[in-house]
Amino acid sequence: MDHANMNHEDMDMSSNDKDKDNKTNEMEFAKPPSSFNRLANQNIMITATKNVTRINTDDPIKLSVMVSQTVWPATHKENQPGGIILVPVENWQMALASVDLIHHPNNGPVLFTKDQKIPDAVLKEINRLQPLGTADGTQIIVMGNLKKSELDKLKNFKIKQISETDPAAFAKEIDQFYSDIAGKTPQSVIIGSLEDKAKLYTLTAANWIAHMEEPLLYVSSNEIPQPTKEALQQRKGKANIYLLGPESVISKEVENELKSFGTVVRIAGDTPVQQSVSFATYKDEKTKFGWGLNDPGHGVSFISTKTPELAIAAAPFSHLGKHAPLIWLENGTLTKDVYEFLARLKPTFTDDPTVGPYNHAFLSGTFRSISYQTQGIIDEKLEIVPATGEGHAGH
Repeated sequence: MDHANMNHEDMDMSSNDKDKDNKTNEMEFAKPPSSFNRLANQNIMITATKNVTRINTDDPIKLSVMVSQTVWPATHKENQPGGIILVPVENWQMALASVDLIHHPNNGPVLFTKDQKIPDAVLKEINRLQPLGTADGTQIIVMGNLKKSELDKLKNFKIKQISETDPAAFAKEIDQFYSDIAGKTPQSVIIGSLEDKAKLYTLTAANWIAHMEEPLLYVSSNEIPQPTKEALQQRKGKANIYLLGPESVISKEVENELKSFGTVVRIAGDTPVQQSVSFATYKDEKTKFGWGLNDPGHGVSFISTKTPELAIAAAPFSHLGKHAPLIWLENGTLTKDVYEFLARLKPTFTDDPTVGPYNHAFLSGTFRSISYQTQGIIDEKLEIVPATGEGHAGH
């Protein structure tokens, strides 16, 4: 190329042509398949496909163990967890706030208790993992109340317990617990609604707080609980507050009141699926908060809105490995918002597909909650393809 004879008009035309090509490709990639093979799901002998790892259960307790075994093989010291977090499966608000401790100080999974008991599968997984202990030697953090007979089953491990059961007060304790161990209070926080009607919106925080230091604090649709105010006051008016959900789940009045504690950014979608996409694509360049997934080469964790309780168990997929945010599938299916999101991630190559970038998905749930057909579409949408659109024949 003769740079001496180039002018800005030529450069602009070249740039514009490239932008048009990229836009055309993205529009093409965002299209659903035009036809399907009705026999594709017969005689399936494996649940994984080349770009999708399926964790094949709809049981959150079983999933927590399966995710633990996927992320922490525990074959040697370097891949054993530091600590394990035991959370009540019946209380999504407590379980979700606890996810903040996956990354630090524990580098370990969330496993579930049920009816104040430790399921046998969880006990076996604790024993398999043999957690190494955090800086102070803690191997298991028990959230909520367990019967003494159940705690006795953990007598060979060093335990800490956080017994608070009010969601807002519990989230404040988790925030303080983390701050004490880290030696500093994170300036950025996520605010989510603790109300059941907002569950699918608030759960999108799970993968980020498992990945980074920001805690989750709770509000209701029209009120900021006192424990949340007290936690925010620790930021001395300089909190970076990221509010999850539209005004239908957290009111404008609450948003305005939160501004007295710092800056407030609302990350919102009109539906839970749109909420998950909005969060996955959001990035605050000043604070570095947010995933900012707008280009190829990423991990994504898919869960059906029919099985929201799986989101907490699957949160460690954002901590190690592919560092994947949560994307909801509406009743287990792909909607326009997700097709368009996947089109942004679609990798292409010019000469050599072996240099990537590559995408990968984790899909939690059985074929009853997310069909094999949906998995097949996701697998194809994540696949690297020639930039020319001519197929893989020459590679």
